[in-house]
Amino acid sequence: MQQTALTLATETPQDWWEVEALYDLCFAPGRSALSSYRLREGVDPIAPLCLTARDADGILAGAVRNWPVLVGGKETVLLGPIAVHPTRQGEGVASLLMQRCLHKARALGWSRLMLVGDAPYYRRFGFVRLQDVTMPPPTNPDRVLGVALAEGAWDGVIGAVTAARD
Repeated sequence: MQQTALTLATETPQDWWEVEALYDLCFAPGRSALSSYRLREGVDPIAPLCLTARDADGILAGAVRNWPVLVGGKETVLLGPIAVHPTRQGEGVASLLMQRCLHKARALGWSRLMLVGDAPYYRRFGFVRLQDVTMPPPTNPDRVLGVALAEGAWDGVIGAVTAARD
C-alpha cells in the first residue's frame, strides 16, 4: 500500500458538490434508491462526522458522511457512504477516514455505529454482523454490521432501523 500525505477535514458546504460527484463516480447510478438512502431523506447528516480527505494539492481523494438513525428506538450512527476516488484506491484513504470517524464519534459521545458493507473488510475496524437488527428491504442481512464505541453499547439493541426524524 502506497502511503501519501492527506489532510482530513470536516466537510464544508463548499465541498458538497465535489463530494456528491465523487459518490456518483464511485457508486452505481441508482445509489439513491438503496434502503440506506431512504433513512437519510429529510434528515441532516451528523456534520462533525462528515469528512473529506484531500492531497497536498487540495484534490479530493475520499469522503465519508454519517447519519443519525434509530435501532429499536436507540440512537445510532449510520456510516456511509464512504468513497475513495478510483485513482487513490489501495492507498489507505478509506482506512484513514474510517479510523477518524470512529474516533470522532466516540469523542462526540456516540456509543454505537453501524453500516451496510462487506464483513471481511470492516472486521478489521471491529465491526460484526448485527444478528437482530433489520435494515429496510432490500438489504442483505449479512451486510448489516455494527461496532460498539462504548462497552456493551449493542447489548439488547435490536429491531428495525428507522430514520431519526424530528
